[in-house]
Amino acid sequence: MSFLRALLGRSKPAQPDLDALFGLPSAAITLQATAGLRPTGTGSVAFRPAEGRAFNELQQSVTELLNAGGGPRVEATTDEYGYTWLVLEAPAQPADPSTGGISELVTDIHAVNSSLEANGYGPSLLCSLVAFADGDGRRIALVYLYKRGTFYPFAPLSGQRRDNALELQVEAAVGNDLAVEKEKSRWFPVYGAPGL
Repeated sequence: MSFLRALLGRSKPAQPDLDALFGLPSAAITLQATAGLRPTGTGSVAFRPAEGRAFNELQQSVTELLNAGGGPRVEATTDEYGYTWLVLEAPAQPADPSTGGISELVTDIHAVNSSLEANGYGPSLLCSLVAFADGDGRRIALVYLYKRGTFYPFAPLSGQRRDNALELQVEAAVGNDLAVEKEKSRWFPVYGAPGL
């Protein structure tokens, strides 16, 4: 089959690797050292909601599970394109204050993605992001593309513009920590993403 695929010029689609999310704490340390960007303690998971009671119950149980016992505050919102965003905020007193609770946040983001994937809703997942900021007001997110299994930086500016220089700086900085998406045409903007 791989010979036929090569002959026809088709490549095998990338597979999601949710464990790649666990590279984010290392990338956070790199960003703090190289660009002064610190985690804000906020992350989110975007997915297209499925119709039916089973999906609604799954979303509700995931939200309740994360909200229980001192976990992150979770809020669901819907964007103008119909995607649901589960926004997670790390606890105010993270286990490791120097990293802004990113380890706990990444674990919770992984749990949301894994729960949706395990229940057959993996194709509905769009992306996950973790937000960073510096003292000068610059904001950036490291966005994980579920269907590609890669990350890219997104730095919004006012008026639906992007800080391309900052995105390229972050790409260079975290290239050893994360699998960065090579095709920049796939670095789609997530303007107005909750949590960013």
